[in-house]
Amino acid sequence: MSKLKSNAAGTLADVLRDGMTLAVGGFGLSGIPADLIEAVRDSGVRDLTVVSNNMGVDGKGLGVLIEAGLVRKVIASYVGENKLFAEQYLAGLLEVEFTPQGTLAERLRAGGAGIPAFYTKTGVGTLVAEGKPLAEFDGETYVQERAIRADVALVHAHTADTDGNLIYRYTARNFNPVVATAGLVTIAEAEVILEPGALDPNHIITPGVYVQHLVQASNRVKDIEQRTVRSRETATVPA
Repeated sequence: MSKLKSNAAGTLADVLRDGMTLAVGGFGLSGIPADLIEAVRDSGVRDLTVVSNNMGVDGKGLGVLIEAGLVRKVIASYVGENKLFAEQYLAGLLEVEFTPQGTLAERLRAGGAGIPAFYTKTGVGTLVAEGKPLAEFDGETYVQERAIRADVALVHAHTADTDGNLIYRYTARNFNPVVATAGLVTIAEAEVILEPGALDPNHIITPGVYVQHLVQASNRVKDIEQRTVRSRETATVPA
C-alpha cells in the first residue's frame, strides 16, 4: 500500500497533539524537513518537546516553532544560532536538556533499535552526568544515558519510493536516519518520489518499514546558516 499522502498539513493533523515529543532530522538548516516543520507551526499544537541536533536559526527551520511559542522543552546538542531561543530560555519560558552530539545520535539510534539505555564515558564528571546512574567497566567510570523514543519523527530525504524507502543526499543524511527509526510514527518528506521497485536496494538508507507517511517536498531554496567565502584572488600576468 502506498504511503504517499497529498499534503503535510493533513497528514500531521491526524497525529499531532499538545504535549507530545517530536524528533526532527537535520543539522543546522541542512537536511531539515522544512515543509513538515511549517505544517507543525501552522497546526498550533503546543507544549512540544523537540529533539533535534539544534533549533535552526531565527525565522528558519525549527526557529519558527520557537517564534510561535509552541515549544516547552528542547533536547539538543547546540543552540547557539538562535537568539530568540536564548531569550526564552533565560526568561524561564523554555526548558533545555543539553546532550553531547554523539550521545544524542546514539540515544536516538538506541530508541529505534529497542535498546532502553546504554553507558558512555562522554560527560562523566560534568553537569551532563548529574543525577544519572554511574557504573564501572574495566576500571573506567561510565554514565547511563536513556534512549529517546519520540511520538512523531519528521525527516527529509532526497529520494523515496511510495513504499517509504528513503535515500538521503550528501550532508543532508546527518541526523535523519537515526531520527527516522526513533519515532512511533515517522513522516518523511522527499524531493523525488518514485514508484515501488525503482530504488536500488543497496542504496536505500532508511527502509520503508520505519516510515508510516510520505509527502512531496516543495521546491524551495536550501538555506545555510552562514555563508563564508574567500576573497577572489586577482590574477597577475607576468611582465
